[in-house]
Amino acid sequence: MLRDGLSRREGMAVSPRDTGRAAFYDAERLVHRLFDNAPSSRTVQLAGAEITLPAEARFASIDAVQDYVRRVLDLPGVRERFPRAAEPVSVRKRRGRRQAHYARRVPVSGGGPVEAEIAIPSDSEGRWALRELVVLHEVAHHLDDTEGPSHGRGFVLTLIELVGLVLGPEAAFVYRVVLADSGIG
Repeated sequence: MLRDGLSRREGMAVSPRDTGRAAFYDAERLVHRLFDNAPSSRTVQLAGAEITLPAEARFASIDAVQDYVRRVLDLPGVRERFPRAAEPVSVRKRRGRRQAHYARRVPVSGGGPVEAEIAIPSDSEGRWALRELVVLHEVAHHLDDTEGPSHGRGFVLTLIELVGLVLGPEAAFVYRVVLADSGIG
């Protein structure tokens, strides 16, 4: 263990234990269901407010996700708010179908410098991950520069702010309400 509570594995610091991860994912699934089940008008009632949800992008390929991630990181509001937006992140197909994944530092083939990487399942059973909310979740990991758990308070605040900058205040409101009602944040 290092002094700051981080342990070392393969020469790299590992985040503190992510004890709130399961609760966070449960709450995030509620957000996804709200978007999935919104009527054609996209208007929903949440916490006593009537809001119109933005349309959520769905992606046809890993290349489309890579282009989207690049465009999100290039948004002026994202660049102004998050210093890590200046650092590129690559997107690759992930084997398996259960998880998308972000890695802050992965070796580049040929022994080059390390870079950030998002891995997204994209086969027929992993297409659930080819949606804007999942991709923004992974981008939020890239932008979060706090030292807490992977799905801790710093990440939650980063995700809510990023969703607000990209999808608008209504989508950020949904995250704030659902996460707060789930005891997260």
